[in-house]
Amino acid sequence: MVIYIRAMTSELARQDAVGLAEMIRNGELSPVELIDDTIERIERLNPQVNAVIHPAFEKARAAAAGDLPDGPFRGVPMLMKDLWPAEKGEPFHQGVQGLKNAGYRADLDANIVTAYKRAGFVMSGRTNTPEMGLAATTEPLAYGPTRNPWNLEHGSGGSSGGAAAAVAAGMLPAANASDGGGSIRIPAAMCGLVGLKPSRGRISMGPQRDEWGNSVQHVVCHTIRDCASILDATAAPFPGDGVIAPFPDRPFIDSIADDPKPLRIGVLDHSIRDGIPIDPEVAAAVRDVADQLQQLGHHVIDDSPPALHNQALIASYGAQWSAAVAASLETFGEWIGRELTEDDVEPMTWALAQRGRGMGAIETARAGERAMVFRHQMADWWAESADLLLAPTCLRPAPLIGESSGTADNPFANVHVTLAYSTLTAPFNTTGQPAISLPLAQSKAGLPIGIQLVGAYGREDLLLQIAGQLERTTPWADNRAPMHP
Repeated sequence: MVIYIRAMTSELARQDAVGLAEMIRNGELSPVELIDDTIERIERLNPQVNAVIHPAFEKARAAAAGDLPDGPFRGVPMLMKDLWPAEKGEPFHQGVQGLKNAGYRADLDANIVTAYKRAGFVMSGRTNTPEMGLAATTEPLAYGPTRNPWNLEHGSGGSSGGAAAAVAAGMLPAANASDGGGSIRIPAAMCGLVGLKPSRGRISMGPQRDEWGNSVQHVVCHTIRDCASILDATAAPFPGDGVIAPFPDRPFIDSIADDPKPLRIGVLDHSIRDGIPIDPEVAAAVRDVADQLQQLGHHVIDDSPPALHNQALIASYGAQWSAAVAASLETFGEWIGRELTEDDVEPMTWALAQRGRGMGAIETARAGERAMVFRHQMADWWAESADLLLAPTCLRPAPLIGESSGTADNPFANVHVTLAYSTLTAPFNTTGQPAISLPLAQSKAGLPIGIQLVGAYGREDLLLQIAGQLERTTPWADNRAPMHP
């Protein structure tokens, strides 16, 4: 019996979300059986990686046994990232010690949670995240580090590191993730997964966040069909949304079936920041993918947006980030009924908040103006020069646990490590463009290397189409982390 259960677990662990949903529709598997199998895997694998920090297993079992909506993913488990997608009654700590100590729980469902439930997903728990999503690796003091299933001595990326580790370890096929500066793409790159950052306004951020901000929601997963199908199931506007991205003529899942027409693709195989070098293995991987795209019939050019090399414009992102951290701490204080202090957060968070509080109104407004200029200049390149940009997701493979941490005396001691991961992801949060990280390479040490493709605003369909083409030539989903069942 034990052998049978383990064999079934291994078989289901290799299925993507679309495949599991089909099995349920066909009567091969019930939602309760799938949830029980998922819980068994989480309980067995999570102690090694620390991905799931708030399990909701009894709630999941009850939902699976009940009257689930007849959506496209009826009965498939979903883990939510413990950052901004609130779920009513569940812990809502965002990696913040002060919220954890207060035992704070959400009093509403975020719109993305509502969308998942409508699609039939079964909410099964919440995943680890760095404090307030501020780091490129998931090592919050409040909940401890999440480890990379490819090598447990390394980080899983951030800020959706818990989500990526859960999927890469084989706990479930897809998990909620969010991206405000690379937080879907970075952990996808580090954990050998697909990570699409949708266009600004593609998925509702309400009611607690604004679509006009830098952050967006989606998932990390193994397959392009999961990426596209889950986007189809959740990309619907809600009342009050501030930005609604234009929809393509057909569902996203239909985009991936056919190869795209020959595209003009710019290539960037080096760093855009002084003092933040690119790992030679990463640069070589970008050139290898460029050669692959050329062989597939695309026109590859050695070109990238001039604005992307304007370091003064890119730096405006940091000023907006500091102001947002300060504002968020004020919000958290309102939630728990007292002002958060230095003892409630990590040193870097407090330092950023203090910097944000010291910014004047004019400085904050000017930072927004520079971001606007950057957005327009970047858009010109896609309108005039190329269809897509090919670039590394991160400038180096996953760091060792603890490598990017600061200290109380110097909160930004290792910020250069973080910049090696966010330098080529954060600009596209400012512009609001869609960008996808694909697991197309590995380092000699066996760590995944993510390759990024960036499209014009609203063109997820084109990104998914070329990603589907690459997946057919390089079936990366067959290559799983060593601990994957």
